[in-house]
Amino acid sequence: MPAADRREVIFRVRGLTKVYGEGTAQVRALDGVDLDLHEGELVVLLGQSGSGKTTLLNQLGGLDIPTAGELLYRDTDLTHATEHQLTEFRRDSVGFIFQFYNLIPSLTARENVGLITEIARDPMPAETALEMVGLGARLDHFPAQLSGGEQQRVAIARAIAKRPEVLLCDEPTGALDVRTGIVVLEALERANRELGTLTVLITHNAVMAEMADRVIYFSDGRVHHERRNAVRAAPATLNW
Repeated sequence: MPAADRREVIFRVRGLTKVYGEGTAQVRALDGVDLDLHEGELVVLLGQSGSGKTTLLNQLGGLDIPTAGELLYRDTDLTHATEHQLTEFRRDSVGFIFQFYNLIPSLTARENVGLITEIARDPMPAETALEMVGLGARLDHFPAQLSGGEQQRVAIARAIAKRPEVLLCDEPTGALDVRTGIVVLEALERANRELGTLTVLITHNAVMAEMADRVIYFSDGRVHHERRNAVRAAPATLNW
């Protein structure tokens, strides 16, 4: 049995379907997705634009609810959760990282991360989170004083500071050059390894798949196929 299959299941997804619109304008963004995601895995989702990757990520993060199917987070049925339950789930269990950094310009790196630590149940100090992503010397710099890659690493520090069980990343290197993207991927890989956080990463770049435990390929709102990597490649060794 693969090592990932021996880990605890964090998400159980069965027949997950999401439909937008009605009649001739109807779009099936997800069309019966089945998968399990395990504790501590680093999973890469690959597929063309419109294949369902971001819709799935939004479902996993409690940002949207499915039209049909089953979505369990441990023993919690997110399919029928109330808005209050979803809010608590997002606050306590999930960290989000997007292509754009969404930092507050008037706050320093330390203060941007500190916004999360003020509301989390068991946060790490903002300084510790920033050290983890290699920004210990930039604590009191404002976003305008940081490069794009540094700003994205602040966003990663903000996401991991609350010690989430799940880290959801939607094209986190999409706005960055190759060299800077590798630094960001190294920060994500370190957080996954050291914190044991289930990390799900969307990308259009098949090369990034080499750093994952498992790669899931999407097409037309469905899981087309998946593969496992026997050995995860370090981000800096990827052949870009």
